[in-house]
Amino acid sequence: MSRNEVSIHPTSTVHPKAQLEAGVSVGAHCFLGENVRIGRNTRLSSNIYIDGRVEIGEDCQFSPFSVIGTEPQDVGYRQEDTCIKIGDRNTFREFVTIHRGTEKGRGETRIGHDNYFMAYSHIAHDCRIGNSVILTNAATLGGHVSVDDFAYLSAFCGVHQFCRIGKHAFVGGFTVITHDVLPFSKVAGMRPVLFYGLNAIGLRRNGFTRERIANLKEMFKIIFFSDLNTSQAVEKIKTLLPPHEDREEIIAFIESSKRGIIKKAAPQWEDESAL
Repeated sequence: MSRNEVSIHPTSTVHPKAQLEAGVSVGAHCFLGENVRIGRNTRLSSNIYIDGRVEIGEDCQFSPFSVIGTEPQDVGYRQEDTCIKIGDRNTFREFVTIHRGTEKGRGETRIGHDNYFMAYSHIAHDCRIGNSVILTNAATLGGHVSVDDFAYLSAFCGVHQFCRIGKHAFVGGFTVITHDVLPFSKVAGMRPVLFYGLNAIGLRRNGFTRERIANLKEMFKIIFFSDLNTSQAVEKIKTLLPPHEDREEIIAFIESSKRGIIKKAAPQWEDESAL
């Protein structure tokens, strides 16, 4: 097949109104509904079900038994015209499920670019996923969850509805998230979920300089290891530290939090020397 052709296996069902751009490959036993749009060079391996109003970008990869665009698991859903929008260069491994949005969530589930969703991961209705995010095996997002760029969610973690995972955050395996996860932080555990310091390894892998990491440590000391409440810590950061993109990211995240942030440190991280 040339990059300007569309390839559809004869065992697949593709609605005549579905829109497939050049280079799209549809493997055996797939189903594509009427309102599906797929961008250039995206590949569906086999046994993939995509229905509802779904827009998929270019160069995405879908592994067997992915289910994309079915009705949200929301008891208040009444067949409203909602959608999923997926960007470019995303990888969806086996048995990934993604539900379209609800009217309560602006009618849209949205996924950015360059993300990797491992087997059995689930993205519920109205979620917002940024860019270069990784969900490992069976990581599960409830409705209306936001996951910002470069976040990493480990296996079998679950995120409660309306929670937010900040940029470059790391969530450990089997963790149950019921509050917002601060950008650049590392959290893990159950009842309670605990703070395990700065996600230093992830930051270094993404090109953060020593100076930039040191500035983040100073902010984390104020937030996690002072006797200040969260609002007081934010005011101290504004007073002591000069404006910087990371400072503004953390301040904006905290000030816009509706569920509060995870703030309790693990026993081995009970003082600032552990950062």
